[in-house]
Amino acid sequence: MPTIPAETLQQFAVSLLAAGGATEEEASRVGPSLVSANLRGYESHGVMRIPYYLQATQTGECASGAELTVLKESPTHVVADANWGFGQVQAGRMLERLSEKARTNGMGIGTMIHAGHIGRLGEYCEHAAADGLVMMLMVNSHGAAARVAPPGGRVPRLSTNPLAIGVPNGDAPLILDFSTSATAEGKVRVKKIAGESVPEGWLLDSEGKPTTDPNDLYADPPGSILPMGGAQAYKGFGLSLMIEILTGALSGGVVAREPLYPKKGNCVFMLVIDPASFGGADHFRTEVAQLANYIRSCPRIDGCERIMLPGDPERFVYAERSASGIFLDEENWAQIVSLANELGVQTPVVG
Repeated sequence: MPTIPAETLQQFAVSLLAAGGATEEEASRVGPSLVSANLRGYESHGVMRIPYYLQATQTGECASGAELTVLKESPTHVVADANWGFGQVQAGRMLERLSEKARTNGMGIGTMIHAGHIGRLGEYCEHAAADGLVMMLMVNSHGAAARVAPPGGRVPRLSTNPLAIGVPNGDAPLILDFSTSATAEGKVRVKKIAGESVPEGWLLDSEGKPTTDPNDLYADPPGSILPMGGAQAYKGFGLSLMIEILTGALSGGVVAREPLYPKKGNCVFMLVIDPASFGGADHFRTEVAQLANYIRSCPRIDGCERIMLPGDPERFVYAERSASGIFLDEENWAQIVSLANELGVQTPVVG
């Protein structure tokens, strides 16, 4: 299993994206974003995405150099069309616009259609929290990727529809980031490429029976990812359904349907709030810190080393991988190396 320093992997990622048709701005934004995901333990949203992103630019599913078109705007809201541009670039532009509105008018709410895959949602919440802003972000697959069947169903109907909420809290912001399914589709894909089984409780095959074979998700007919919630999966599926509406229907985009929408991407719902315009910035900081400390002080059961809050796992993984490097499984690394050979990009020496 290769071990790669983050800086080396980032330079490699930027070079691959540039060689594959991304502009300098796109490569310099997307490459670090993907490595940032790896640094925080999100392999499903890390550099394994590069072959897909570049293939998407070749097929027209993603458009290099696309501008963000503002369709409607007011002092507190933006409705935009990303024109199938790189998702990290277009979502970053949207966040900048909405953050400025939040700082000026207390809040900024926006929707965006026709965006390429925008990556790890928690990253945007981290940026907002660093500016003292609260953020909520959610996406669907633009109606193009059905992966999750409703409870009792055996045919997928919704995508994994992730949600992220970020709250500033000193140097330990609270960042909640999860798919409304039992796992992200990208994590299944990582296991598939690596030739590994997935944990029990992730997948059903096309007959609706539990399976640990990631290939069952991509079979014909396909299997499905279970909704989040275990025995109460209706809660995860219900949340996913509402995200589908807020992202696809509210934005003027596309919700899940048959036939599937022909281009994969994201419809986006983004909300940014400045606490200073509500209960006050100082009050907000004090209350959030008090709450976090109160929860962390909870007496622990035997075997529990610490009480974890949203954002803690990512910080621990980041500290470890920043020091020791990023680990990639052999098969996913081989795909990236193969792409580098095709593009004439030198592959770094890894340990």
